[in-house]
Amino acid sequence: MSSTLKKYVLWFAQEHVDFRQAEIASLLRIWNIQMETPADHNPERPFWVVGLQNDEAARKLASRSMSLRCIFELWAHSNEGLANFHQALRQHIETNAQSLATHFEANKSFKITVETYNKHFSQREKVAKIETMQYLPVEGPVNLKTPDVHYWYIEFWGLDPMDVPEQPYDVLFGRWVADGKRDMINEISLKTRKFIGNTSMDPQLSLLMANQGLVESGHLVFDPFAGSGSLLVAAAKFGAYVAGADIDYMIVHGKSKPTRVNQKVREKDESIYANLQQYGCGGLFVDVLIADFSRSIWADSIVFDSIITDPPYGIREATERIEFKTQRRATAMTEDAVHYPSTSPYQLCQMYKDLLQFSARHLKLGGRLVCWFPMLRKDADSDVLPRHKCLQLVANSEQPLSGYSSRRLLTYEKVSDSEADLGAFEMPATVVENFRERYFTQLAEDNGTRKERRLELREVGRKEAKKRGKQQQPDGKWRFPQDAPDA
Repeated sequence: MSSTLKKYVLWFAQEHVDFRQAEIASLLRIWNIQMETPADHNPERPFWVVGLQNDEAARKLASRSMSLRCIFELWAHSNEGLANFHQALRQHIETNAQSLATHFEANKSFKITVETYNKHFSQREKVAKIETMQYLPVEGPVNLKTPDVHYWYIEFWGLDPMDVPEQPYDVLFGRWVADGKRDMINEISLKTRKFIGNTSMDPQLSLLMANQGLVESGHLVFDPFAGSGSLLVAAAKFGAYVAGADIDYMIVHGKSKPTRVNQKVREKDESIYANLQQYGCGGLFVDVLIADFSRSIWADSIVFDSIITDPPYGIREATERIEFKTQRRATAMTEDAVHYPSTSPYQLCQMYKDLLQFSARHLKLGGRLVCWFPMLRKDADSDVLPRHKCLQLVANSEQPLSGYSSRRLLTYEKVSDSEADLGAFEMPATVVENFRERYFTQLAEDNGTRKERRLELREVGRKEAKKRGKQQQPDGKWRFPQDAPDA
């Protein structure tokens, strides 16, 4: 790690682990921050030791991160036991006495937070760990609510709860610099949101998508499968103007069946725009149109800074497109009658082809497409991801949905404006084309296997009960004869 960079610790929340690297890389790009990691860097650990230029760079990085709990400046770090750690901390304080003196002044209140990962300690044990650092030259008073200086002490006891070591693998100590932006997750919680649908995106994931889409204030962001507008809310929270489209008239106009338990009818003012107003972003709402994505309504001249979307997979929401008919039926209504067009299935392969080609044409150079892609987990090693010559895949993160299915968050960046490459789309259709059929076939097989396992275990239980002399009673339970109710 470069000697010109200061060492910091990125302390993560232990959820959506596979999304960390993509989000941090995107935020470094947004803020134009340089960050270095050591050779033994392990992204699955709850903390990363990294090199950053200064505290200001750390604050910028934390100001938008949904994965980070906090960032603190690293003072001491040891993976060779507690004695070695205390020696390293003493040495750091002595070596940097002049620069650290301001943190130890008598008018500066302080607090020490003790965190342990993969091993629980009582409050008394945590206080005992603080007492082992009596050599810290702090002179100010303790303030547990609003300290002027906040220190963090962390012990890392591995990742496997079934294999906890005798001694911690790592011990770290440092000065708190900034918290992540995880409070925004609760701010736009679905529990308190005005308008939600059956498949409204989780707030944390929608904000992660906005970060990976490099969404910034003043950008124009588009969601071609807007639904109830969760992704538009996330983009607007970062200051972007938002526009969307969806083929479902009922959901766009807030007239669909209510999703919340005990809600019989929707309120009259439920809408995507009402959500944006709820979060103070009403002025950033452009519009959401009723449109069939398979038949683009957009002029070639329109350009978006980012496209973030969650296309339907045909599982919880149908994949539909307007059905094309070559001739009018004799029984059809007259020309002046209201016409409700019929729909036909929108095959996944064709949907992603349209999505990537639309993005290649309408994204600015350097703009990003962030979208979800469904998969069966047994296809994980297959080459099934869609590709396009104008778009470079820069991130691929997995969210497991069940034991046999998952979805991947794909992030593409536009790298070419060449007209010759606009139609250069590739994807092995054999795996994706019949995803819905394969999903439900796998579900039936899995349910059947579980049922068979339960029956087998039940039969083993019966045999064991008989061996031990138990008898099955009228209520279905196995008991010893002397314990039976009639005995």
